Formats: sequence, C-alpha cells, structure tokens
Amino acid sequence: MKKEFLDLGKQPIANDFIKEDEYSSPFFYDLKVVFDEDTKLVSLKDFVKPELMFNENYAYNTSMSTPMVNHFKSTADMLMEEFRPVNVMEIGSNDGPFIRQFDPTTAVCVEPCGNFADITYDMGYETYAEFWTTELSKKIKSECGNMDLIYSANCICHIQDLDDCFSAVANLLSEDGVFVFEDPSLLRMLERGSYDQIYDEHAHVFSVTALDNILKKNGLTLFDVDNLSVHGGSNRIYASKSSDVVVKDSVTRNLMEEKQFGVDKFETYQIFAERIEKSKKDLVNLLTKLKDEGKKVISIGATSKSTTVFNYCGIGSDLIELITDTTPDKQGTLAPGSLIPVVDRDSVRLKEYDYAFLGAWNFKDLIANKEREFVENGGKFITHVPEIMVFS
Repeated sequence: MKKEFLDLGKQPIANDFIKEDEYSSPFFYDLKVVFDEDTKLVSLKDFVKPELMFNENYAYNTSMSTPMVNHFKSTADMLMEEFRPVNVMEIGSNDGPFIRQFDPTTAVCVEPCGNFADITYDMGYETYAEFWTTELSKKIKSECGNMDLIYSANCICHIQDLDDCFSAVANLLSEDGVFVFEDPSLLRMLERGSYDQIYDEHAHVFSVTALDNILKKNGLTLFDVDNLSVHGGSNRIYASKSSDVVVKDSVTRNLMEEKQFGVDKFETYQIFAERIEKSKKDLVNLLTKLKDEGKKVISIGATSKSTTVFNYCGIGSDLIELITDTTPDKQGTLAPGSLIPVVDRDSVRLKEYDYAFLGAWNFKDLIANKEREFVENGGKFITHVPEIMVFS
C-alpha cells in the first residue's frame, strides 16, 4: 500500500533551462512523494514521461564537475582491481567520465540523451541511444554478449519500472558478473532534511532496505554496500545473480542502521514532511528580510536541487537576482519555473553581492574555499541543509 507524505507543489522539468527568447508555456506537474509499506520504497506519486526529461537537450554534463570526474576515475580503478571485468556496460553514461576508463572494444554505453550518446559514440564506444529496458537488454546480449560488470551512477533511481530494470540486468549479467550502482541515500536525505534530492528525474529515493527487497524479487542478491559522500550522501550497491555470493557485513550494518532510524515506518516520513515545511518558511522569511534591508542576493549553482527549492518556496528574481553556473549550456538561460537568469560565473563581480545562496550545497566547502574573495569583502553564504544557515 502506497501512502503520500510530502507535497512539493507544482514543479517544472528540473533541468529544463531555456533561452529567454525561446520561453513559452512550460510543463508543470504535481511533485508528491509516497511510501510503499510493502517494499519500503520511496517514490514519486506520479512519474513524468522520460522523454520530457532525457533527450538531446539534457543540460547536465558530468565532465564539467571536477570532483565527479575524479570520483568516476577512482571508482573505475577500484572496480577493475576488485573484479577484473572483461565486458563492461554503463547505464546512463552521460558524456563518458566513467566508461572512458575502459577499452572501447569491450565496453558498451546506454544513454538515451542523444547529445551525450553522440559523444561516447565518437569516442569509439558501442552506444545505444535508448532507455534501459528488458528488450534493450536482450538486444545487447545478442549483439555484444553477456557483461561481467554493469555499472550505473545516479541513473537507476531515474528508472520508473524497477522490476523491468533489474530483470533486464539479470538477463545481461554473466554468471559471475557484478551489478554496481550508485544513487542518493534515503537515510542521509531524511537525516539532513535535503528534500531537494526529490525532483522529476528521481523517480525513487533508495534505502538499502527497499533495494534488498526489490533486487531479491528479480533474481539478484545485494551483497555489499559502500556509503559515499558524493551528492550529499549516496550508497554504492553491489549485486550478483550468483547463488554462491557471500553477503558482506556492510549489508547487515546498513539494514540495521536504517531500521533503527525508522525508514520502514510511515511516521518517519510524516516527521520529515513537517521539517521540510519549516525549512520552507525559514528560507522565505530570511530572503524576504534581506530584501527589505536592501541586501543583494545571488545563487551559486544552477542545479536540479535548486529547481525544487525555488519552486517549492516560490522564490523568483525578486528575492534572488541571478544564478551563476560554470556549465556553458545553462549560461544565458532562465532557471526552470523560477525564471531567475543564469549567467557565467566569470561574468559576475561576486563582491557586489551581500549574500550567496548555495544551490549546490553538497559542494559547500569547495565553493566556500574557491570564493574566499567574496567572504573577505564581507559576503556571506546561505544554505538550507541541514537547516537554514548563514555563514562565511
């Protein structure tokens, strides 16, 4: 039985950054979140059509983030050392920071966004510009054979039909193959109150508890978990279809930690929703106060996270003048829903502003260190995770 616990209001496509001269009536949907008492899975109540989110205009380039490029390089090195795979496939390869660590003759990409599929294809990788399904799994198996390693980062949570997703993985894995995927941690989201992890692309926010249930249902055994700091707290999940795989202590430890926190109880989510409502009121009150005092506020990072926050809180250019971002495709656009102009970071004299809201709060320390001149000139940062804070 699915029970609704959170309503984040009308939301646009989170990455739909559009040029001002191309602006028309945008698509909005009701962003509501439910808890499944049977599987313990947290999901959106209503899914957005994948084609509206993942297409040739998708604006998130993984390689524009140096921390993420370094993360994928070290992850690939670790997986090669640990499992020695020959045939490798990535689901949601984006512009290739992970897959480029592997030999193009034995590696396969699945990437439905045409602009990024073209990039890995041009690198020499067999690339399927399609959504991941059982039918595609069968096609790849017939054309490329079984895979020793199937990897995905921040993508499995995008896939709405998890039964189809995981059965497709089981079909393509070799007998001793490993399925490794990383996605934001539900437990960390609940602990920190980071409700901005919820947006159209994230059809689900995973607990280890829910994944253990759903993987098992589809012929896969969850045998290891790494807790990661990326994206404000993520889990790297290891699964196999081998009946002989040894389940490591990390699985038991994570399941126990989640049970102690109450991820299997609906009441936990009701408390979370109350916390989020308070966060909204506190942020709007702070920004309104700063406006009344004549202070100038800018935002750093045109992120999917900030799309959720600005639209849930009703924040527009009256409270935050501009958003800076280093991604060329986002520069010169309007932020989804809020219509706050997005500009190149280098085009802005940050010291002319009094406060900077951190849309990419998960890179808080990195941004604060990079923008020391802003602080030295009296500037202060604002973040909403784990609570509304002003700091310098």
